[in-house]
Amino acid sequence: MKKLDHLAEIYNSYDTFIIDLWGVIHNGIKLNPNAIEAVDKLLKNKKKVVFLSNAPRPSAEVKKFLIQLKMKDRFLKNILTSGEAAMRALQDHKYGKFFYHLGPKRDDSVFFKIKENNTSLEKCNFILCTGLLEDHEDDLKYYKELLKNHINKKLICTNPDLTVHRGDVEEYCAGSVANLFKSIGGEVIYFGKPYKEIYKMCFEVGEKTIAIGDNLNTDIRGANNMCIDSIFICNGVHRAEFTDESELTDLSFKYKVKASYYQPQLNW
Repeated sequence: MKKLDHLAEIYNSYDTFIIDLWGVIHNGIKLNPNAIEAVDKLLKNKKKVVFLSNAPRPSAEVKKFLIQLKMKDRFLKNILTSGEAAMRALQDHKYGKFFYHLGPKRDDSVFFKIKENNTSLEKCNFILCTGLLEDHEDDLKYYKELLKNHINKKLICTNPDLTVHRGDVEEYCAGSVANLFKSIGGEVIYFGKPYKEIYKMCFEVGEKTIAIGDNLNTDIRGANNMCIDSIFICNGVHRAEFTDESELTDLSFKYKVKASYYQPQLNW
C-alpha cells in the first residue's frame, strides 16, 4: 500500500471513480471540504464520479441528505445505495411478499411502495434489516433474543457495514445484526459493498476504475472482489485500530484485503 499525497498524481490513469460517502465525503454531520475539492477537480477534468454508499435508503433520500449538508447538486448526478438495490428486489417479491422491518423508522422509505406488506416477525416471509431499533441502538444481545426463534427465515441486510462514525461517536450498523443472526444459525442475504452485483451497476467493462473508501471490509474488499484499484482513507472507520501509518499494512493483512494506495483523507 503506497501513500498517496495527492489524488492529482494518479487521477489521469482512471476513467471512473467510485467514492464512498460516509467516512470520505462526510462524517454524518458535515462535509469534508478537501474531499469536495477532489470531486470538483475530477468532474472538471471530465471524469466519471459515482457515489456508492451502503446507506439502507433509496438513492433519492441520500441525495436529499447531501443537499442538506450543503453539497452542490451538480456533484450528485450518480448516486447508488445498497438500499436502492434492495428496494428493487423487494418490489419484485424476490424473497416473499411479507416482511418484518428491523431498523429505525427513518429507513421506512426503502419499502414505501410496499409498506402494506410490513408485518410481524411471526407472520413474515423474511426479515428486512436496515439497522438497529431506535430504543435498542447499543444492545446487540437484545437482537439475539429477538431473533433466536426465527432463524428459519432469511434476513435481508441492506447495509453490510458493521459500524460507522457519526462525528466522533461510533454506532452499530445493520451488518452487526446480520453477523449476530449468522452466529445463531440464520441465513443472511446482503445488498451493497463488498458484493459484486452493486459494482456492476456503477461502471462498464473496459472503464479504468478506482474505488475510494474508508472501510477495509466493504470498500476495499469490494474493490478486490472486482479486481480494481483502490484508495484506503485511513482516518475513517478504522482510525482507532492503528496508532501510526506504518501499521496500515498489518491492518490490511488482518482484514485480508489489499489497497493500492492510502490517504488519511481524500485530498486533491
